[in-house]
Amino acid sequence: MENSHTTGKVIGALLVGAAIGSVLGILFAPHKGSKTRKNIANSSDDLAHAIKDKFEDMFEEVKSTFQAQKEKAADFVADKTKA
Repeated sequence: MENSHTTGKVIGALLVGAAIGSVLGILFAPHKGSKTRKNIANSSDDLAHAIKDKFEDMFEEVKSTFQAQKEKAADFVADKTKA
């Protein structure tokens, strides 16, 4: 469980770094304001999708872990009621 927590932090840090790098790159790019705003909007959409995907992955991992623990608890109770 500790390993997945660390992995989540690393992936989160990479996403934040990528977002900051994208915004800074766009802001310092030699384009007109309207093109720059469009690029920022596109980058924001990409970041939103990346965050959504990461959240969905984490949710599935939590759901899977919860299900496994629920099954272990049910097995434990079943074993104790037999004895």
